[in-house]
Amino acid sequence: MELQQMRYVVAVAELGSFTRAAERCFVVQSALSHQVARLEQELGARLFHRTSRQVRLTPAGEAFLPVARQCLDAADRAAAEVAAAVGEIRGPLSIGVIPTVAAVDVPAALREFRSHHPGVRVRFESASSDTLVRRVAEGSLDLAFLGLPEGRVPSGVAGHVFPRDQHRAVVAPRHPLASRRRVRLERLAEETFVDFPATSPGRQQSDLAFERAGLTREVAFEVADMLLMARILREGLAVALLASAFVDQFPDLVAIPVTGAPVRTEHLVWSSFGPAPAAAALLDQLGIAH
Repeated sequence: MELQQMRYVVAVAELGSFTRAAERCFVVQSALSHQVARLEQELGARLFHRTSRQVRLTPAGEAFLPVARQCLDAADRAAAEVAAAVGEIRGPLSIGVIPTVAAVDVPAALREFRSHHPGVRVRFESASSDTLVRRVAEGSLDLAFLGLPEGRVPSGVAGHVFPRDQHRAVVAPRHPLASRRRVRLERLAEETFVDFPATSPGRQQSDLAFERAGLTREVAFEVADMLLMARILREGLAVALLASAFVDQFPDLVAIPVTGAPVRTEHLVWSSFGPAPAAAALLDQLGIAH
């Protein structure tokens, strides 16, 4: 079994097409198809269901894909470690981010990082904090920026804690609360909310604050996409509680300090076995010990 064959399988699975996979891998389709067929013969199982219209994984392919990705990641990391040993930082850097990351301006940090390390290929993944911690622990991500309720510590990973941040109420400019200098949590409980999906860490921060205050609220809109949440807020359909450092990204909305507001702590985490070379270089740039 060859690494190149694994790369072909991953490309076909991700793109759902032998033609597009061949284009990505810079190889003619007949050669790619031949190598995938050879691998299937070696494994004694079909990895793909092929029709004239569709290519999809078989159960054997579903089982093979995550392991193939792990092998390719390990090979890339080995090459990156060798390059780092001779003073060159290159290879992949996979970063997980929550939708409301605010402690670090990630794009600005990467602009500086890429100017020093142009050989690094950066891949982003956006998900909930719990999912990102799990993916860092299993080695699928190199770094992840998280936001967790105060006092909660991610397990199975190493990390850095940024200063705590209080949430603010976010409303449309024409909302009745928009003229307030400060609002109490009790008053906010009377409003309709847009928030992250139930049980997600982003939601738990607000839920805990209302629960500890002995209050209930109506969350009529559950969304994971910040752009959609902002559109709901602009229409005046609901209010939201968001980290104060993040709401500056929406200057057309009004952010109001809240008495008794939820508190969030942002974390940057990496593997407990130590960061990969590219991840270590980014941590050094950010002044974070590892």
